[in-house]
Amino acid sequence: MKVSRPRVHGIAKEFGLNSKDVMAKFESCGITLKNHMATLEDDELNLIFDIYTSENSKTMDDINAYLKEKKEQETPVKETAKKEKEQETAKTETVPDEEFVVENTAIEKKVRYVDTRQTVSYVDEFEAERIEELVPDNIKVGSGKQKIKKGNNKKESSDDNQLKQRKQTKVSQKKLEIKIPDSITVGELAKMLEKPATEIIKRLMMLGVMATITESIDYDTAALVAEDLGAKVEKLIVLTDEDILFNDTEDAEEDLVERAPVVVVMGHVDHGKTSLLDAIRQTNVIDTEAGGITQHIGAYSVDIKGRKITFLDTPGHEAFTTMRARGAQATDVAILVVAADDGIMPQTIEAINHARAANLNPIVAINKIDKEGANVERVKQMLTEQGLVPEEWGGDTVCVEVSAKQHTNIDELLEMVLLVADMKGLKANPNRLAKGIVIEAKLDKGRGPVATMLVQNGTLKVGDTVIAGTAVGKVRAMMDHNGKRIKEAGPSMPAEVVGLSEVPEGGDIFHVVTDERMAKEVAQKRKDKNKEEQFNMTTRVTLDNLFSQINEGQMKELNIVIKGDVQGSVEAVRQSLEKLSNDEVRLKVIHGGVGAVNESDVMLAYASNAIIVGFNVRPDPGAKISAEQQNVDIRLYRVIYEAIEEIEAAMKGMLDPEYKEVVIGHAEVRQTYKVSSVGTIAGCHVTDGKIQRNSQVRVVRDGIVIHEGELASLKRFKDDAKEVTEGYDCGMSIDKFNDIKEGDVIEGFVMEEIARD
Repeated sequence: MKVSRPRVHGIAKEFGLNSKDVMAKFESCGITLKNHMATLEDDELNLIFDIYTSENSKTMDDINAYLKEKKEQETPVKETAKKEKEQETAKTETVPDEEFVVENTAIEKKVRYVDTRQTVSYVDEFEAERIEELVPDNIKVGSGKQKIKKGNNKKESSDDNQLKQRKQTKVSQKKLEIKIPDSITVGELAKMLEKPATEIIKRLMMLGVMATITESIDYDTAALVAEDLGAKVEKLIVLTDEDILFNDTEDAEEDLVERAPVVVVMGHVDHGKTSLLDAIRQTNVIDTEAGGITQHIGAYSVDIKGRKITFLDTPGHEAFTTMRARGAQATDVAILVVAADDGIMPQTIEAINHARAANLNPIVAINKIDKEGANVERVKQMLTEQGLVPEEWGGDTVCVEVSAKQHTNIDELLEMVLLVADMKGLKANPNRLAKGIVIEAKLDKGRGPVATMLVQNGTLKVGDTVIAGTAVGKVRAMMDHNGKRIKEAGPSMPAEVVGLSEVPEGGDIFHVVTDERMAKEVAQKRKDKNKEEQFNMTTRVTLDNLFSQINEGQMKELNIVIKGDVQGSVEAVRQSLEKLSNDEVRLKVIHGGVGAVNESDVMLAYASNAIIVGFNVRPDPGAKISAEQQNVDIRLYRVIYEAIEEIEAAMKGMLDPEYKEVVIGHAEVRQTYKVSSVGTIAGCHVTDGKIQRNSQVRVVRDGIVIHEGELASLKRFKDDAKEVTEGYDCGMSIDKFNDIKEGDVIEGFVMEEIARD
């Protein structure tokens, strides 16, 4: 008969404690109990007994009292248990009662009757030994000696062995914990699991995986096998030097604060980009510019009603396109400036395509609304033709009518920027090591390498160790966009940094690190990797290598940038080329414009892995050099149909080839010879066409094909022959086929590729 399991309040009562105190003890050990009525498992009872026995050092009288009370509460065990106990007692030799001290008798009782865990009224020897070890020294026998006969010593020795075996069994039953990497060999896994390799192979076969002891299996498969064998599995994460060096852990939500949006202003020449920026900053920088060209200061921040907005100050859209080509995203919002009197111009279309390529939906600032000839509705119509449908026309493009000259609606434009930023939920953690993007960099004669850096997360401080690409160094000095020295720069704040070992590249990600030595090692590894990549550089797409890239599975889409002398020819080519698209290959014109091929076109083609096609135009010197450096293919034509035909041919090369069978000749078997080392040789006469040594053949007997395969040999007399034509005799053997008989017809054929229409 089983007794009910003890509850928290019962144990608390036994020890003379409050139930809350007992629950608190469990809580400190990582065990949460619902309330004082919760029942306790064996391991929980062991734990609380250990704690309070060692803490309270109970006297023997307390233990005796506890045992007596516990014995009275216990339900009598079955008769069989009593008989076993009596038999066990009869076998054990006893000594006179006077030879035992009182304490020993109490302990003996405890061994026989104490039970706070199991459902029967006695504990085994292993638990008795453990409980006895918990009794404080001050209540153990001091000067008294036990007079036990030799027979009992033998029994004690036997009991000790049993205790040791039970301890070892408990240790062996402990769950094995292992860590498995992304890939591991079967032999290594077997060693980890302390199992024979044959057992692991058997388990893998049950999972449908055939692997030898030296073959590698992935983490998921290894984890399934290990868990099936009772092991606890964790994934072993192998960290690189960069993983260790850079702290890229995600920030807690409570650590994030709102950051300023980063904005780029784009548009056609003379449509008022700089005037708009001047109106926003309310400072006159236009008069200081040479020839109306923006002097590069990289980026700057402005305060708008207590909130900051950071602008990338570039002549056009090159900055973020270069960064996108390097895998970085620097900007949050794009403002497209369109003059109300001119409307959409070639560079406006370029800017739209660049923004789309960067996954930015631009805010359109329709400028010069105060100028004579301004037609806002016409501009909106032209925007719609480019796929930018204004909000008031049912689209999602924000359009703001402004006048940079008269500062009209500038605040409304900035409010739209902040609204878009709010919808994106831009946040960062200023209280961590800085991370961001290099906007641009140069080598200054007096200061050395100088880089304009945009902080995206954390705070950049003077004295920080920075790694950007292959450049490493300590920040010696920082300046804001006004040239004023600053000590730190927070999220979305640009700063000009001095102190790097070399000039980084625009678009490089920079990190602030704590270990300068490791940073230098990482930078050197990056240099070595760059050299290796340049040596084994993957060829960029050209019309010449298009087919080979398709065969390697690298491309099923061909991007094209079109430049022409007039807009009409550009549109004609666009329509003609896009019609070439089919289910297997898609041709996509990502940009079309009028004028010479410039660096912006090359940059867009590089970022999108596109081909540039030009009609009656030439690349300018900068574009030519840039295309050579970045391996961008520029194709120039004078006749529009030549371009269409050439690209069409390249498109056909992208299609999977089709083949057809072409019969090249027949030969009649006149005689057969059997050669032990070769097989059956057929003496044949070519009746029509020709038989080639590399052709495939089929054996036809009475109009039925009985075999199809390849020629093993073709001879003319004793010499090998490449082909035998009509009217000549020859000898031939067929690979893996010897059942050739006189009168059989051997038909030769080849598979030819069909030109795709």
